[in-house]
Amino acid sequence: MSNFLTEHLIHREDDFMVIHKPAGILTVPGKTEDLQDCVINRLLKIQPKTLLIHRLDRDTSGILVFGLSKWGQKSISRQFQERQTSKIYQAVVAGNLQGEGTVDIPVIYDPEHPPLHIVDPSNNKPALTHWKAIEHFQIQGQPVTRVELTPITGRSHQLRVHMQYLGHPIIGDTLYATAEQQQLMPRLCLHAQQLSFHHPKTEELVQFDCPVPF
Repeated sequence: MSNFLTEHLIHREDDFMVIHKPAGILTVPGKTEDLQDCVINRLLKIQPKTLLIHRLDRDTSGILVFGLSKWGQKSISRQFQERQTSKIYQAVVAGNLQGEGTVDIPVIYDPEHPPLHIVDPSNNKPALTHWKAIEHFQIQGQPVTRVELTPITGRSHQLRVHMQYLGHPIIGDTLYATAEQQQLMPRLCLHAQQLSFHHPKTEELVQFDCPVPF
């Protein structure tokens, strides 16, 4: 565990650090004792100044930025809240999805089926995702599509629910894909590939990339 930061660090300076979160680990601890192992707890043991800025789902891999000073945390967190950051994800979805488009439909928590989220057109909190098909291929004889996803809003499970709404669930998604689609890959095929924001001190636009592992 002591080499977690060494293995996953992308960039570090005085006010923030950028890491590659592997799939299968929580960003922050869960409510029960068995869910205390998470990225921030691992980082705090190595870098006690680590401060939370944003999260990724447990089964999503890719770029996470953490504050290393109060100013760094405040500056970058504000950019997330005001949608001044730019995020690009990559996913592999079921079926043959062609072209590009936008999904503009609210996503809300489904209290009757936790931890699921569902689309709800009557909700007043927007959820907006741009998508673009970039490659078509097969996994175990089943047609799939590699897509680039750009979330404009940051609702919980937004990309997963929006892809399901299009009729093309993300491969390996144990919540929103069919049993057959889940079994095509041993993990959720969703990865935070790129993140851009303004540097907390210089205000220049900085961009970080994390290679897609699937």
